Amino acid sequence: MTTWDTIIVGGGHNGLVCAAYLARAGQRVLVLERRGVLGGAAVTEEFHPGFRNSVASYTVSLLQPKVIEELQLHAHGLRIVARPANNFLPLPDGRYLLSAPGRTQAEVAKFSERDAQALPAYEARLEVFADVLRDWALRPPPDLGVTAGWRALPALWQMGRLGRELAALDPALRQELLDLFTLSAAEYLDRWFESEPIKALFGFDGIVGNYASPYTPGSAYVLLHHVFGQCNGVKGAWGHAIGGMGAISQAITASARAAGAELRVDAGVQRLLVEDGRVVGVALSGGESLRARAVVANVNPKLLYEQLLQPAQVPATTRERMANWRCGSGTFRMNVALSRLPDFRALPGPGDHLSAGIIMAPSLDYMDRAWLDARRDGWSREPIVEMLIPSTLDDSLAPPGQHVASLFCQHVAPELPDGRHWDDHRDTVADLMIATVDHYAPGFADSVLGRQALSPLDLERTFGLIGGDIFHGALSANQLFSARPMVGQAGYRGALPGLYLCGAGTHPGGGVTGAPGHNAAQVVLQDQ
Repeated sequence: MTTWDTIIVGGGHNGLVCAAYLARAGQRVLVLERRGVLGGAAVTEEFHPGFRNSVASYTVSLLQPKVIEELQLHAHGLRIVARPANNFLPLPDGRYLLSAPGRTQAEVAKFSERDAQALPAYEARLEVFADVLRDWALRPPPDLGVTAGWRALPALWQMGRLGRELAALDPALRQELLDLFTLSAAEYLDRWFESEPIKALFGFDGIVGNYASPYTPGSAYVLLHHVFGQCNGVKGAWGHAIGGMGAISQAITASARAAGAELRVDAGVQRLLVEDGRVVGVALSGGESLRARAVVANVNPKLLYEQLLQPAQVPATTRERMANWRCGSGTFRMNVALSRLPDFRALPGPGDHLSAGIIMAPSLDYMDRAWLDARRDGWSREPIVEMLIPSTLDDSLAPPGQHVASLFCQHVAPELPDGRHWDDHRDTVADLMIATVDHYAPGFADSVLGRQALSPLDLERTFGLIGGDIFHGALSANQLFSARPMVGQAGYRGALPGLYLCGAGTHPGGGVTGAPGHNAAQVVLQDQ
């Protein structure tokens, strides 16, 4: 039987990144993907005849420049274009706020001169903290579960390095950085701004993929998590991959294959093989068994420990942690084929605002009500909708003169109350999301030619996103850094020898970053 150096379970973008780095180091690497296409949630597919779109993940910013450069993704076909405007917030009263390079401060001044004066300091302050996160993203956090012997030395060195970096910050900034991990987005924004539209524009980042209110403690960190990215060298900017998010996965796939990695689709893993307490390979759903020196899991940690291993094979502390591992983004995802561009009451006609992230949630209180609504009833009667129209930047996605839109909708309950099932209510909620956009852009509903609606259950069934969780686990303070996925496994080494993790359920968390895949590969290479 062939023995691989490393088998990677799950062909999402982090698994592909991990495979590319390992193969470039000379390893014999095999990636196994359950679906018929590589890329996990970063895929582009036709959802209506003639219309293609990024099915799940839908925009670019957090993809690590180091990964792009070292894996030569541009040489393998990746092309990213920046949005001309970052965000557009239409308001029910006909006003609007547009965030765009060189324009945001004047836009904010329409609502509050005081807030416009505070904006540069706010952006500079967040940029300081974003630089800290950028530095931390591409290395393992201190693994506090290793406290004795030579294996404790890396953790001690990492803690010392972290301490030196924090000591370089002004004491007030150190306190504020700690605050960002514990405060609500609303409380943090209240320190800076008085106008509700400005707080809504920035506060939206605190609840993206986060089944919580902007008043929930810890949501300030989620806000920060969404601003540490960059696009084409511009910090904090967002962009679009020509061909959709699948183009990122295709470029990583090409890089991995060029380095010698073997990649298989339609190859679902049924369970991991364990001998004498060590992971030694995998058993496929079709009955085939494959052996490896190391197995790297690119799946939600909860899925790994509760579905791919037998309970008796998992240490009790890990079983307890996974029983309490919090998943669920409150996300309902839609792709829509359009006969024409939408026309917003607040800003009619074409313009850069149609290439921005269009946020339909006018205040933090609105977002709070949406969360409370979903917890009580299963979905928000007045939902939060962010819409992107990538075909304004990429004419390969739709027929001439027509367009595609991505709708990222919140809040919905990962599991509906009262025993109801998502398959029975998907279309009702999809209709509501279309109607919400139509409220801001009359005629939008009439322009819809076709749609794809993905409930949290659909996201779980299709992509393995438990509870529809796009981050493979909530970005709460107890599930971050050295506690992601748990103390003792923050360094990408799993609960059993021979087992590693490289998915979004590890540091630094979710988003199409490539960072967990990069970091896990370095740990595997160190160990082998």
